Amino acid sequence: MAVKLRLTRRGKKKQPFYRIVAADSRTARDGKYIEKIGLYNPLPDPAEVLIDEEKAFYWLSQGAIPSDTVKNLLSKKGIILKWSLKKKGLDETRIEEEFRKWETIQLDEQKKKEALAAQLLREEEDKKAAEDKDKKEETPAAAVEEPAEEKVEPKKSEEKVEDKSETTATEEKVEVKENVEPVPEQEVAETKTENIESGDEQPVAADVEAKSEENISTPEDETKEKEDS
Repeated sequence: MAVKLRLTRRGKKKQPFYRIVAADSRTARDGKYIEKIGLYNPLPDPAEVLIDEEKAFYWLSQGAIPSDTVKNLLSKKGIILKWSLKKKGLDETRIEEEFRKWETIQLDEQKKKEALAAQLLREEEDKKAAEDKDKKEETPAAAVEEPAEEKVEPKKSEEKVEDKSETTATEEKVEVKENVEPVPEQEVAETKTENIESGDEQPVAADVEAKSEENISTPEDETKEKEDS
């Protein structure tokens, strides 16, 4: 009978844990087993591994072949190292010394991994902080540009009002000038001759001014005429 060290699955759906057992290689994965030698729970971080060294050494001495996963778990616990040193014929003190050296190496590697993971986490946090800072700087700049544009618009409107007032004033002046009707030269000459014959030249200028004033129509007179009509 070929004995194999392997895993048998237990637990609920999506919540598995495994037993490390010595079982007949011909049986199913979750079938009967000869003896339980440990436990493997992959859900926590790091994974939980519990192995009875004496039982593992016994079945290894009996020729049991571990599966790839079980062999990996045994090597992480240092059992494979101890078994190889035992096969070389080293005494217990020498095996303990080698095992302690191996533990220190494993601890150093674990510290390096943790330091690298912490460094990567800090870099990601710094990158996110820089991106947030850039976004905050961009939003106030956009908010400052909007009021500046709003302030410029009223100036343009004031200039347009001034231009309109100037144009209306010039239009009124032009209308006044157009409404002034020139006095014909013949009437002026006739008035002069009449005044010369009668002997008083001074009223001529007064008559001309009165006629010109009568012919001048202001915007107020036009509005009154429109209201009357």
